[in-house]
Amino acid sequence: MPDLSSPLAVGGLTLKNRIIMPPMANNKADEHGFVTDVLVQHYARHAAGGPAMIVVEHSYVTLAGRVDRHQLGIWSDEHVAGLARLAEVIHEGGAAAIIQITHGGSRCPHAATGATAVSPSGIAVPGDPEEPRPMSVEEIQAVPELFAAAAARARLAGFDGVEVHGAHGYLLDQFMSPFTNHRDDEYGGSPEKRLHLIGETLRAVQRELGHLVMMYRFGVDDRPVDGITPAEAAAIGPYLEGRGVGLIDCSGGLCGSRPADRTEPGYFVEAAAEVKGMVDVPVAAVGGIVEPAYADDLIRRGTVDAVCVGRALLKDPEWARKALESLKG
Repeated sequence: MPDLSSPLAVGGLTLKNRIIMPPMANNKADEHGFVTDVLVQHYARHAAGGPAMIVVEHSYVTLAGRVDRHQLGIWSDEHVAGLARLAEVIHEGGAAAIIQITHGGSRCPHAATGATAVSPSGIAVPGDPEEPRPMSVEEIQAVPELFAAAAARARLAGFDGVEVHGAHGYLLDQFMSPFTNHRDDEYGGSPEKRLHLIGETLRAVQRELGHLVMMYRFGVDDRPVDGITPAEAAAIGPYLEGRGVGLIDCSGGLCGSRPADRTEPGYFVEAAAEVKGMVDVPVAAVGGIVEPAYADDLIRRGTVDAVCVGRALLKDPEWARKALESLKG
């Protein structure tokens, strides 16, 4: 029976344990998205703390898709050298190195891009102050190659793979959710068509990655927004697996990563378990996982295959090592 310390196969990678440090935005890049010494030190410190995998924070694939002026970028070949520094220090610390690639869609404020944000149907994510404009078909069709180019840069930088961001109300999540996607063309109007852009993007990314790992951060629950439910997310799981996703990383959808109404430990775990019941690839969960015994129990019971520990690791970079030591006794 596997536990928190057990190795886990993810595509061609073998993780040394079941603890993943998920992507968490630091916004410590420079104004052009380039890696800074502060970012290198941050990831070096956390890689040395014992997690099996570190997923570097969301990195924008185009200037039009950034959500903060100091967000990390992967939109230009000039970013590769700096990104290689991150991959190197993560590997030196003993962890697998993945980088999350993203387009913020309607969540990109004018202050970050200098332009009106784009979205499937001109509908803002609830709570966002700026009104986006609908994308043209031509703009949508360009998106997969933006992600593919970013994946190629990640490969050149020495990462073990990428995580495509399809959660937290960002662009791909907006296309999946019936709340934000009211299109009546090939990119909306039915559950299958709402997944069309995601499928095209995953195929393009996998083409560039080759044997490297492709993960997907999956927005499994839009509630309280009237959108994707955990049951609907579970039904989508096989679609992602069938398009080459090697690990499904379950988080919030339009409700975001830290919904104000959810404070219980493992607040996305139940939804992740529903997804796991429908796929064969590993499934990870996030959401208020802070206690080692609870994380270990999730693995032992087969609820999920890995745990994403975010805020606890930010608070204590040694959390993973201390957690595994505490469970030995």
